[in-house]
Amino acid sequence: MVINFSILSEHLDRYLAGLGGTLAASLISLVASFILGAIIAVFRITPFKPLQWISAIYVEFFRNIPLMLIAFFTLIALPLLTGAVLVPFAAGLTALTVYTSAFIAEVIRAGIQAIPKGQMEAARSSGLTYVQAMWHVILPQAVKVVIPPLGNQFLNLVKNSSILTVLSASDLMYQADLINSDTFDTFSTYMFAGLFYLLLTVPLSFGIRYLEHKYQPVKGVRA
Repeated sequence: MVINFSILSEHLDRYLAGLGGTLAASLISLVASFILGAIIAVFRITPFKPLQWISAIYVEFFRNIPLMLIAFFTLIALPLLTGAVLVPFAAGLTALTVYTSAFIAEVIRAGIQAIPKGQMEAARSSGLTYVQAMWHVILPQAVKVVIPPLGNQFLNLVKNSSILTVLSASDLMYQADLINSDTFDTFSTYMFAGLFYLLLTVPLSFGIRYLEHKYQPVKGVRA
């Protein structure tokens, strides 16, 4: 197949607009899902049983439901149940956040459980509350331990942001759909869209590898 580079030059503004929408959605959802996932992870291992049950149900529920179904529920069913109407972009962000946070919660929980229990005991004995010890001592160490799987979830989030297209929110795939409807050159249109996705995911991938190398334990030395 011949690549039609005129599509890129003639519709560059659309691609850039879509890239901006995807970047904004990814950054907002990344921060929100990390914060929510960390909270859920702490709930999973807290001594308070009701919080354990609630967080376990949350994780199992959202990890086992397709993202598209969550997005449609957020856009259509949520207003019917609560009266809160969300614009497509906000509905997509909400769906991305709750879906990704369930996976991040399990990653962070594994990191927390990898930290020796003596760390928490030492923090509590120094006068810190459980929340303070978790926030200042345990979580920073846990995040460093799980940088590789955490980074994979962030990469998945960027790619999953294409769910905004289904909700008619302006992202990269939505703009690609509009371009394709005008040019009827499906191959070239979506190939360029894929290249723009690479502009987001490749730097993120290298950044994750840098952090992994920076914070990995030195061989022969026990952390």
